[in-house]
Amino acid sequence: MLLDDASAEFHDFFERHYAELSRLAHLLTGETDAADDLAADALVALWQRWDRFRTAHHPLAYARGVVANLARERIRSAVRERRRVALFWSRSPVEVEPPDVAAVLDVRAALARLPFRKRACVVLRHAFDLSEKDTAMALGISVGTVKSQTSKAMAELERTLGLRAARELAQGRRAR
Repeated sequence: MLLDDASAEFHDFFERHYAELSRLAHLLTGETDAADDLAADALVALWQRWDRFRTAHHPLAYARGVVANLARERIRSAVRERRRVALFWSRSPVEVEPPDVAAVLDVRAALARLPFRKRACVVLRHAFDLSEKDTAMALGISVGTVKSQTSKAMAELERTLGLRAARELAQGRRAR
């Protein structure tokens, strides 16, 4: 069965970018299981608007923005759920398994403490090696905001992780 042009274009886009969008979702949420679902949900949303989306100037930036928005919604929902559980069911702290690779877990924990916009800027700039302009387009913010949020986030990571670890993160030694 031959696919029409739009279906073939979408299939090609899916094949080229699904793994990257899933990785972005994982780094933004810290949830391995949710990452594939968020990437798939983003691509379903794109498919539903494919006629408009396929003519966009920067379709990948738009797709990253959809993933970032879905990740933000998931995080907000999880925070609300945790607050409800804590309020009604549990006053005791949750135990965490010991880390298997300390450095990776330290970076992920430090990223998780950052506000979403700062985290998204750092992840897109340093883990995905996007330019300030591409990061701004993906998040729907100005280049100046990307610069200031990234700078502030890196300063916070430096305080949390120490200078050496923050520099390694900025130099592209990715947390996987």
